[in-house]
Amino acid sequence: MPLTNLNNVHLTPAQVTAAKDAVTELENALSVVNVSLTPEDRKRYGSINEQNKLLVNKVNDYRQNEPTLAVNDVDWAEFEKDFASRAVFESLISRLEALITKMKNSKTLHDFDNYQAALADYAYTSYRAGSGADGFETKHSELKQFFNRTGRSTTPATPTT
Repeated sequence: MPLTNLNNVHLTPAQVTAAKDAVTELENALSVVNVSLTPEDRKRYGSINEQNKLLVNKVNDYRQNEPTLAVNDVDWAEFEKDFASRAVFESLISRLEALITKMKNSKTLHDFDNYQAALADYAYTSYRAGSGADGFETKHSELKQFFNRTGRSTTPATPTT
Protein backbone atom coordinates (compact mmCIF):
# COMPACT_ATOMS: atom_id res chain seq x y z
CA MET A 1 0.00 0.00 0.00
CA PRO A 2 1.47 3.38 -0.97
CA LEU A 3 2.22 6.04 1.58
CA THR A 4 -0.49 8.65 1.67
CA ASN A 5 -1.35 11.72 3.69
CA LEU A 6 2.27 12.66 4.21
CA ASN A 7 1.23 16.11 5.33
CA ASN A 8 -1.96 16.24 7.37
CA VAL A 9 -1.33 19.78 8.58
CA HIS A 10 -3.53 22.35 6.87
CA LEU A 11 -3.84 26.08 7.38
CA THR A 12 -7.13 27.32 8.72
CA PRO A 13 -8.93 30.02 6.73
CA ALA A 14 -7.84 32.53 9.40
CA GLN A 15 -4.20 31.43 9.02
CA VAL A 16 -4.42 31.74 5.22
CA THR A 17 -5.81 35.25 5.60
CA ALA A 18 -3.11 36.17 8.13
CA ALA A 19 -0.36 34.85 5.82
CA LYS A 20 -1.72 36.72 2.82
CA ASP A 21 -2.07 39.89 4.91
CA ALA A 22 1.51 39.50 6.14
CA VAL A 23 2.81 39.17 2.56
CA THR A 24 0.79 42.23 1.54
CA GLU A 25 2.16 44.15 4.52
CA LEU A 26 5.71 43.14 3.56
CA GLU A 27 5.12 44.18 -0.05
CA ASN A 28 3.79 47.54 1.12
CA ALA A 29 6.65 48.06 3.58
CA LEU A 30 9.23 47.42 0.85
CA SER A 31 7.45 49.28 -1.94
CA VAL A 32 9.53 52.44 -1.38
CA VAL A 33 12.75 50.59 -2.21
CA ASN A 34 11.51 48.23 -4.91
CA VAL A 35 13.13 48.88 -8.26
CA SER A 36 12.34 47.20 -11.55
CA LEU A 37 15.42 46.53 -13.65
CA THR A 38 15.34 45.65 -17.33
CA PRO A 39 17.36 42.65 -18.48
CA GLU A 40 19.91 45.13 -19.85
CA ASP A 41 20.08 46.89 -16.47
CA ARG A 42 20.62 43.57 -14.72
CA LYS A 43 23.50 42.81 -17.08
CA ARG A 44 24.99 46.26 -16.64
CA TYR A 45 24.74 46.41 -12.84
CA GLY A 46 24.63 42.69 -12.15
CA SER A 47 25.29 41.45 -8.69
CA ILE A 48 28.70 41.69 -7.14
CA ASN A 49 30.42 38.37 -6.81
CA GLU A 50 32.02 37.06 -3.64
CA GLN A 51 35.43 38.53 -4.48
CA ASN A 52 33.93 41.99 -4.97
CA LYS A 53 31.93 41.66 -1.74
CA LEU A 54 35.22 41.06 0.03
CA LEU A 55 36.60 44.25 -1.55
CA VAL A 56 33.56 46.26 -0.38
CA ASN A 57 33.87 44.78 3.11
CA LYS A 58 37.60 45.56 3.27
CA VAL A 59 37.03 49.17 2.11
CA ASN A 60 34.32 49.48 4.76
CA ASP A 61 36.70 48.10 7.41
CA TYR A 62 39.34 50.62 6.46
CA ARG A 63 36.77 53.43 6.49
CA GLN A 64 35.64 52.42 9.97
CA ASN A 65 39.07 51.74 11.47
CA GLU A 66 41.32 54.21 9.63
CA PRO A 67 39.15 57.02 8.29
CA THR A 68 42.16 59.18 7.43
CA LEU A 69 42.96 56.72 4.63
CA ALA A 70 39.55 57.12 2.97
CA VAL A 71 39.39 59.06 -0.28
CA ASN A 72 37.44 62.32 -0.16
CA ASP A 73 35.75 61.73 -3.55
CA VAL A 74 33.41 59.09 -2.11
CA ASP A 75 30.15 60.06 -0.41
CA TRP A 76 30.83 58.01 2.71
CA ALA A 77 27.48 58.75 4.32
CA GLU A 78 25.76 57.24 1.27
CA PHE A 79 28.28 54.37 1.23
CA GLU A 80 27.38 53.51 4.82
CA LYS A 81 23.64 53.69 4.09
CA ASP A 82 24.09 51.42 1.05
CA PHE A 83 26.23 49.04 3.11
CA ALA A 84 23.62 48.85 5.87
CA SER A 85 20.73 48.46 3.38
CA ARG A 86 22.60 45.70 1.60
CA ALA A 87 23.01 43.82 4.87
CA VAL A 88 19.31 44.20 5.69
CA PHE A 89 18.25 42.94 2.27
CA GLU A 90 20.68 40.04 2.42
CA SER A 91 19.25 38.99 5.78
CA LEU A 92 15.63 39.35 4.62
CA ILE A 93 16.32 37.47 1.40
CA SER A 94 17.96 34.63 3.31
CA ARG A 95 15.01 34.35 5.69
CA LEU A 96 12.48 34.52 2.86
CA GLU A 97 14.34 31.91 0.80
CA ALA A 98 14.32 29.56 3.81
CA LEU A 99 10.59 30.17 4.21
CA ILE A 100 10.00 29.56 0.50
CA THR A 101 11.90 26.26 0.71
CA LYS A 102 9.73 25.16 3.63
CA MET A 103 6.54 26.16 1.80
CA LYS A 104 7.68 24.27 -1.31
CA ASN A 105 8.34 21.20 0.84
CA SER A 106 4.83 21.37 2.30
CA LYS A 107 3.32 21.91 -1.15
CA THR A 108 5.28 18.90 -2.49
CA LEU A 109 3.79 16.64 0.17
CA HIS A 110 0.27 17.95 -0.50
CA ASP A 111 0.83 17.44 -4.25
CA PHE A 112 1.98 13.87 -3.58
CA ASP A 113 -1.05 13.17 -1.39
CA ASN A 114 -3.40 14.54 -4.06
CA TYR A 115 -1.70 12.48 -6.75
CA GLN A 116 -1.92 9.25 -4.73
CA ALA A 117 -5.62 9.89 -4.05
CA ALA A 118 -6.19 10.58 -7.75
CA LEU A 119 -4.48 7.28 -8.64
CA ALA A 120 -6.67 5.43 -6.15
CA ASP A 121 -9.75 7.09 -7.61
CA TYR A 122 -8.67 6.18 -11.14
CA ALA A 123 -8.04 2.55 -10.15
CA TYR A 124 -11.52 2.32 -8.63
CA THR A 125 -13.03 4.08 -11.64
CA SER A 126 -11.32 1.54 -13.95
CA TYR A 127 -12.70 -1.31 -11.89
CA ARG A 128 -16.23 0.15 -11.90
CA ALA A 129 -16.05 0.98 -15.63
CA GLY A 130 -15.06 -2.63 -16.31
CA SER A 131 -18.17 -3.81 -14.53
CA GLY A 132 -20.36 -1.46 -16.57
CA ALA A 133 -21.47 0.72 -13.65
CA ASP A 134 -23.35 3.84 -14.75
CA GLY A 135 -21.19 6.93 -15.33
CA PHE A 136 -17.85 5.25 -14.68
CA GLU A 137 -17.14 4.48 -18.36
CA THR A 138 -17.34 8.19 -19.25
CA LYS A 139 -15.23 9.17 -16.26
CA HIS A 140 -12.70 6.44 -17.11
CA SER A 141 -12.40 7.51 -20.73
CA GLU A 142 -11.77 11.11 -19.66
CA LEU A 143 -9.18 10.13 -17.05
CA LYS A 144 -7.26 7.59 -19.12
CA GLN A 145 -5.89 10.38 -21.35
CA PHE A 146 -3.47 11.18 -18.52
CA PHE A 147 -1.84 7.76 -18.65
CA ASN A 148 0.96 6.70 -20.98
CA ARG A 149 -0.14 3.98 -23.41
CA THR A 150 3.21 3.37 -25.17
CA GLY A 151 4.03 0.41 -22.97
CA ARG A 152 7.02 2.08 -21.34
CA SER A 153 5.22 2.66 -18.07
CA THR A 154 1.98 1.46 -16.56
CA THR A 155 1.52 4.53 -14.37
CA PRO A 156 2.48 8.14 -14.89
CA ALA A 157 5.53 9.55 -13.20
CA THR A 158 5.20 11.13 -9.78
CA PRO A 159 4.53 14.85 -10.23
CA THR A 160 7.25 17.36 -9.49
CA THR A 161 6.87 20.88 -8.25
